Amino acid sequence: MMQKFLGILILFITQVQAQQNLWKGYFSFNEITDVCAGNQTIFASTKNAVFSKDLNTNNLTTYTSINDLKPNEITTLFHTSTKHTFIGNENGQIIIIKPDGTIVNKPDIILEVPVPPNSKRINDFYEFNGKIYVSTQYGITVFDLTNLEIDETYYIGSSGELLDVLQTTVFNNQIYAVTRTQGIKKAALSNPFLYDYSQWSVFDGGYWLSLVTFNNQLIGMNSNNMLYKFVGAIPQSFASFGSVGIKLKTSATYLVAHANYQIHVFNTSLALQSITYQITGISDYFTGAAILNNKLYIGTSKNGLFESSIPATNQFTLLSPNGPIQDYSFKIKKTTDELWLTHGSYDRTYAPDYKQEGISVFAPQSGWSSIPKGALFNAVSLGTILENTKNKTEKYICSNHSGLLKVVNKTDVTLLNHLNTGTSGLESLTYLPDPTYKSVRPNGLKQDKDGNIWLANAYVNKALKVLKPGNNWQSYDLTNVISDVTNERYGNIDIDKNGTKWIATFLNGVIGFNEKYNNKFIVVGLDNGLPDKDVRCVAVDKKGQLWIGTYKGLRIISSVDRFISENELTATNIVIQEGDLAQELFYQQMIQDIYVDGSNNKWIALADAGVFHVSANGKTTLHRFTKENSPLPSNNVLDIEIDEVSGEVFFATDKGTVSFLGSSTKGSDNLEAVYVYPNPIRPDYTGTVKIAGLMDKVNVKITDIEGNLVFETTSQGGTVEWDTTAFGKYKVASGVYMVFVSAADGAETTVKKIMIVR
Repeated sequence: MMQKFLGILILFITQVQAQQNLWKGYFSFNEITDVCAGNQTIFASTKNAVFSKDLNTNNLTTYTSINDLKPNEITTLFHTSTKHTFIGNENGQIIIIKPDGTIVNKPDIILEVPVPPNSKRINDFYEFNGKIYVSTQYGITVFDLTNLEIDETYYIGSSGELLDVLQTTVFNNQIYAVTRTQGIKKAALSNPFLYDYSQWSVFDGGYWLSLVTFNNQLIGMNSNNMLYKFVGAIPQSFASFGSVGIKLKTSATYLVAHANYQIHVFNTSLALQSITYQITGISDYFTGAAILNNKLYIGTSKNGLFESSIPATNQFTLLSPNGPIQDYSFKIKKTTDELWLTHGSYDRTYAPDYKQEGISVFAPQSGWSSIPKGALFNAVSLGTILENTKNKTEKYICSNHSGLLKVVNKTDVTLLNHLNTGTSGLESLTYLPDPTYKSVRPNGLKQDKDGNIWLANAYVNKALKVLKPGNNWQSYDLTNVISDVTNERYGNIDIDKNGTKWIATFLNGVIGFNEKYNNKFIVVGLDNGLPDKDVRCVAVDKKGQLWIGTYKGLRIISSVDRFISENELTATNIVIQEGDLAQELFYQQMIQDIYVDGSNNKWIALADAGVFHVSANGKTTLHRFTKENSPLPSNNVLDIEIDEVSGEVFFATDKGTVSFLGSSTKGSDNLEAVYVYPNPIRPDYTGTVKIAGLMDKVNVKITDIEGNLVFETTSQGGTVEWDTTAFGKYKVASGVYMVFVSAADGAETTVKKIMIVR
C-alpha cells in the first residue's frame, strides 16, 4: 500500500512541477551552424539553440531560451576537456554550458574589448594547456579555463590593426593564426608580449581558410581548394576538393576537411577514408562536421544533423530533435487541434521576400510534421492562416505573391489566384513595364459568423474580396473610398458583432465596411485621430471597442456601434498615469500585433520591444515580456496567438516560437471541467493559482477550512487567478482552502480544494 501511495505521490509531484513551468519552446533544430564532438557526446548548434546526443544513452538534450540559452546568433561551438561547451556568437557573446548543464553568459568581449560592435564575431575556439584561444573578427582573445575569465587580447595586424582571425593552433610551442587577409601568422607561445603585434611574424603569406595540428604536423586548407601538410615552412599538397572550403577539424585518429558540398575524412597517414557529397535524398549544403567513435556527423543548412559511417555507406541517420521547418516564424494559428506556422515574410511596405518554405504543423499527440513547399505549388512569402469554422479540415493560407492556398486534410492543396477564381475573385497587380509579371497579394483572412471568408487584395481597384460557402467569390470596389487604391496594401481584418469589417491599410489608416448597410464605408485616417496612416493591425475587443495598432502608436475607437449611426469616426489615445506624469500608452511605438484574450485583456507586440499584456482598458500592465526578462528568444515578436481552451499564449518571433501558459481562457459552457493548478502550492512556488474551466461571469469565492473568506471575484472568461493572499493584504498560511464556484443564476455550482504548503 505504501509503494502505491509513493508512486501516486511521485506522479503528482511530477505533474505539479510540469504545471509550474509556464513556458514552452517550439524551436527548429534543422538549420545547423556548427558541430563538435565531446566525451561520448555529439553537439550541434543552430543560430538560436544547441542540442546534444549522448552516444551511450542515446539521450537528446536541448538548450534554448526556455532554459536560458539566449544567443545573438551562434557561429561556432566547442567542447573542452573540462566538459564545458563554449558557444560563440556573431556579436562576440560567449555562452558556456557547464558540466552540470547550467548556462553562463559571458559578455566579456562585448563589454571589455574596445573594438566596433560589428567587428566582434567569434570564428573558432582552440584549447591548449588550460587556455581557450578565441579566434575573432578583430584578433585573438584568451580565456582561462580555471576561472572562465579573459586573460589577454592580441591584435596581430601588421600595424597593430584589427585583423580577422579564422582559426588558431599550437605546434612545437608556436602559436599559429590563420587570418583572412594576411596569411598565417605565428609567434612563440612562451613569449610574454604576444599582445604586441610586432612579436608576430608571417609564416605563410597565402590565402588560407583553416589550420590544425594533426598527428604531429601542421595541416592547412587553402582557398585554392587544396589541402596541404607543412614540411617545415614548405606546404605540400596532398588532396583537393571541389567546392568552397570551410574548416578543418581533428579527432585522435581522423582529419575532417569540411567544404560546403563535400566532407573528406583522412586517417593519420593522410590517406582518404571517405568522401560525402550529399545526404541521400536531400539537396542541401554542409555547415558543420565532426567525428566521434568512428562515426561522421554532418550538419546541414536546412535539414538538420546526420550521422553516417566511415567509410561512407550512403546510410544517414537524422539526429536533430523534432521541430518546425525553421525558427523564423511569421504567422501562427492555433486550430482546433493543431498549431500551424508559416515562415514567409514581407517588409514594412508589404514587399514579399519570395522565400519558398513549407508549412509547419504541430499536433500534441504526434509532434511536428510539415507540408513541403513542393506540395504548395512552390508558393512564396506564406503568411496569414485561417481555419474554416464551417469545415475544419480546410485551412487557408495567404501567399503575398502567389495567391491563396486552400489545404484540405493537410494533403489536398489548391492554389487560388487570378486564373481560377473568376471575374469577382482574386486579381493580379498590373505592372506596366512588364505586363507578363503576375503577382497576387491577398492578406487579412477573417471569417464571419455566416462562414464567409474576407480578405484584401493589394494593388487592385476591387480590393475587398469575400469567398462565400460554395466557392462563390464577390468583390467590392474601393475606387471611390480611397484615392490611391491601386497602390494600396493591407494588413489584417477583424469583424465585429454587427458584421462590420475593419481593415488595416498601409496608406489610408483603417477602412470600415458593412455590406448590410448599403455597402457603407468609413475611412479613419490622419484627420480622424490616427498618429500615422500606416495601420499594422486592428482588433475588436469584447466590449465593442476597436483597437488600432499603427506604425507610430496605439488608438481606439470607443464603440464599433458608432459605424452604424455615424458617417465619421474619431480615434483616441489611451493616457496612463505614472506618478505625477501622464503619458500616452505606447507613444510613437510601432505596434506589430494585438490579440484580445478571453478576459478582454490585450496582448500587444511592439517592434523590437517584446510583448505587453495590458488590462481591458490598457491602463494596467499585467505582464511585460522581453528577451531580457523571459524566455522570449527575440524582442521582435511578429505574431501572437492564444489557445482559448488552455490559455496558452504563443509568440512567433524571428528566432523561434515560445508560449506562455496564461490565464485568459474562453468561458466554458458549464462547470464540469473546472480545475485548479498548480495544486498543491509548494514553498518554492512564486506564481499565482489558476482556477480554470470556468463559465464566463461566474462567482468565485475562496475560504479557509473554517469558512473565512480570503478571496472573491467574478470571472472574465474561463480562468481566474489568485495570488494566495487574503484580499491582497498578506499571504495566507499553510492549509486547505475551499474554492466555491457558482453561476449567476445558481443553476451551475462546483467546489474544489487547494492545498498550500508554506
